[in-house]
Formats: sequence, C-alpha cells, structure tokens
Amino acid sequence: MGSRWRGGDGGRVTGAVPARWLGLVAGLAAFVVLGLGVLYAGEGGPGGPDAWVQGGVDGAGAPWRQVALGVDFLGEPVGAAALVAALVTGCLVRRRPWAAVLVVVGPGAAVVVTKVLKPLAGRTIHDGHLSYPSGHTAFLTALAFVVVLLAAAGPVAVLGAALGAGAVMGWAQVALGAHYPTDAVGGCCTALAVVPVAAWLVGRVAGRRPGRGGPTGSPAGGERPAGEPADRGA
Repeated sequence: MGSRWRGGDGGRVTGAVPARWLGLVAGLAAFVVLGLGVLYAGEGGPGGPDAWVQGGVDGAGAPWRQVALGVDFLGEPVGAAALVAALVTGCLVRRRPWAAVLVVVGPGAAVVVTKVLKPLAGRTIHDGHLSYPSGHTAFLTALAFVVVLLAAAGPVAVLGAALGAGAVMGWAQVALGAHYPTDAVGGCCTALAVVPVAAWLVGRVAGRRPGRGGPTGSPAGGERPAGEPADRGA
C-alpha cells in the first residue's frame, strides 16, 4: 500500500507556495464570502455594484453568448467531470497520486461548500433560484488554483490563474443571466478559501502514509524501524 501511494510526488501538493501565504489567502477570501453573504442575505435582486456590472455584460450578443455557453459547460456535471478525469489521468501517468487526490478534493469541496452556503444566504434570482455563491465559478476557480499549485508555480502565478479562471466563468454566468456579479465574486472567493484547506489536509494525510520519502516498505521519511540496529548494513 505504501509503495503504491508514495508515487513520484512524495505527497507534496503545495509546490513552491508557502503555507502561510495559502493561509492568508484562505482567510481573506473567507472574509469576503462571509461579508457578501451577510450583505445580500435574503435579497432577490441585484445590488448597486451588480447593476453597474450587468449593464455592460448581461445579455451578450449571439457570438459572445456562444462563448459564454461554452465556458458555462465547463462547470456543468459532464464538462466538469471530463476536465477532472483528464487531469486525474495526467497525474496518475506522471506517478503523482496525491496530486490526483487534490484535483478531485479541491474543486469538489469548493462546490459542496457553495451548495451549503446557498440556503444559508438565501439570495435568489429568476423566480426563487438560490444564487449565492456561484458553484460554477467556484469550480473553475478551484480547478485552476489546484492545477497551477501542483505545477510548483509561485504565489503570484497561482493566485493569478485562480482569479483569471474565476473572472472568465463569472463573466459567463453574468452574461447568461444565471448569476449576479457578486455571486461570481462569492464563488471565486469560496474556492480561494477552500482549496488551501484541502491542500493542507491532503498533504497531512499523504505525509502520514507508510512509505513516504523512503524505500518501499520503510516508514515515512526512511526512518529506522523500532528495534533495528543502528549500524545495520554498515
């Protein structure tokens, strides 16, 4: 079991990004999610910032609407499953099983959190459909966050990729009239709050698996089994 899961990544899933930086991002993002949730709790229409943004985005023309539909598909069950499956396959081919776990857990957890938050916030759009925060935006933001994080990029690249993906999906949701702009912001920030926690948990679990960092069958970090002579093999 240990050798099978140790793979080529040794359980490392946070790449070159410092844990403190991830914690700071998660904390600030959670604050935004909470603030917007309280501000728009129980509302059934756009706020001031929403109306301003929607004026330039909502009701996109035919060509842009097709683009928005294509982007939206990436957050639908079939499109999302295809993206995750392709990335998981790539991780396993490269012998990075714990990276594959994070590809599933990170975006999945972000989407679950949006589903939990929606009835709590109670914000609605189009005849009572719960809208805050946007699950589509959370998914694509989380997926981009995880991919660039696993690529061992620096903090700026990781955050830039996540925000860029969130902006693209957020635009699509607003252009299609599926969400208010602040729903998209809430979805993006939900992902930014959840993925660092998911990465930390996966890293902790991976670090406790037998065989991590040592030869097959050895304890984590290649430590000497209890009772084994210190000069064995010397």
